[in-house]
Amino acid sequence: MQKAFIRLFELDSDTMLKLYNTLIRKKMPFKPIHDKLVGLYTCGITAYYSPHIGNMRTYINEDVIRRVIQRNGYSVTHIQNVTDVGHLVSDADTGEDKLRLAAEKEHRTMRSIADFYTKMFTDDMESLNILMPSLMPKPSEHIPEIISLIKRIDEKGFLYKAEDGMYFDTAKFKSYGELTGMTLKELLDNLKAGARVDVVKGKKNITDFVVWRFAHGDEKEMIWDSPWGRGFPGWHIECSALSMKYLGEHFDIHTGGVDHIAIHHTNEIAQSEAATGQKFVNYWMHMNFLVVEGQKMSKSLRNIFTVQDILGRGYNPLAFRLFMMSGHYRQILNFTFEGLDNAVKTLNGMYSFLERLGEVKNTAKNLDTNDFKKAITTHKKLFFKALNDDINTPQSLAEMHAVISETNSRKESGKLNKAEARFVAKVMLTFDEVLGLNFAEHVSAKKEPLAAEIKKLVDERETARKSKDFKKADEIRKLLGEKYHIVLEDTKDGVVWHKP
Repeated sequence: MQKAFIRLFELDSDTMLKLYNTLIRKKMPFKPIHDKLVGLYTCGITAYYSPHIGNMRTYINEDVIRRVIQRNGYSVTHIQNVTDVGHLVSDADTGEDKLRLAAEKEHRTMRSIADFYTKMFTDDMESLNILMPSLMPKPSEHIPEIISLIKRIDEKGFLYKAEDGMYFDTAKFKSYGELTGMTLKELLDNLKAGARVDVVKGKKNITDFVVWRFAHGDEKEMIWDSPWGRGFPGWHIECSALSMKYLGEHFDIHTGGVDHIAIHHTNEIAQSEAATGQKFVNYWMHMNFLVVEGQKMSKSLRNIFTVQDILGRGYNPLAFRLFMMSGHYRQILNFTFEGLDNAVKTLNGMYSFLERLGEVKNTAKNLDTNDFKKAITTHKKLFFKALNDDINTPQSLAEMHAVISETNSRKESGKLNKAEARFVAKVMLTFDEVLGLNFAEHVSAKKEPLAAEIKKLVDERETARKSKDFKKADEIRKLLGEKYHIVLEDTKDGVVWHKP
């Protein structure tokens, strides 16, 4: 049975799934710990602010990774935390708790702040067609598990007490920093004293990190008793405790942004493996940054945008999803609104293509039907081959565009018949299992007749275009898009319309 399943799947992909593992700095074949069951952990948001489009690029890429794994026949248990306590202003354990500061600023409780921004985040995920995780646990709801893990680390002799909390002694963990590609000594040589963290009384090494922070006298919310005193968990410990609870002490894949490599994920590995004495994660995958107009996002440049900003400008969020897939997840991607405009046109073109497939009426038998289907099947194989080669979405999209181009050429030559159109539509739907662009809504979609006033505008625009009054034609096209949400496309067979 197992061999038969593999042979069936190899019709879609003739290569084994390979993923780039940050830990070893190369791609390696994917082999899960438990046959067809995969444990996936992704670092979630710290729920004190509106996630920006850079954050969402990471979650879109992680969603594609999950979809590709599932497409390869695996069942995925996906855990994604929501931090509601313990994440200080500096990722390196200095300053105040981000949620505590947000609560004070907005005169609300930390829990209400977390609930508000978590809802905003899940709304963004839904808009971008990101699959919801199997579970989104919060550290505040798992304090017993966190304390239990800290106890294990303490019993192994890796913790010591400093002025503001219990710290992990990185000098005792010999492979500390391995994820960065550097030894502990190399890390220390590359860090200037005080550059990474503020000086804390009793702290031994600048790479040491807190696992339990002592409460101040004025802190009351999100404070718990522990064997070391009243306080709250450090940021890094929650991911170890939550992933171990739901995926086990040794699991398959851990993902996150490249900014997590040097500190957060490095600390996760140290505390987890110190506690268990075994390997924590097999595959570490990291998403690269999104820049805006070639510059890093910052408040001073006013170039930090959210999904709500994108929606507010009238963009289809799935066009943003498509744009994010145009770059490889391990490469920096430059966001521009011009690029987003192009993604809108590309996505609308895909939708129009799918709708036109449903309108094909020719049932004539073509002698070269098998050749056409063979060519489309080859692109399908190459599409999944690209995805199985470390989630190469740019190359997979190129293969999909080749399918569209070859099909359009055949249609324009009058050769495309209904059976072939259905075959191509089925292939496109297969692609969308991974792309998540809602192709199904446009396959064989039955259009309602245009309202009389809209039909009149479409006809006026066509008359203006034929008389080369392009200014008027563009004005009508813009009006149709903004007021009636109608997208026009000029084709060899005339103008066609659809709703994005």
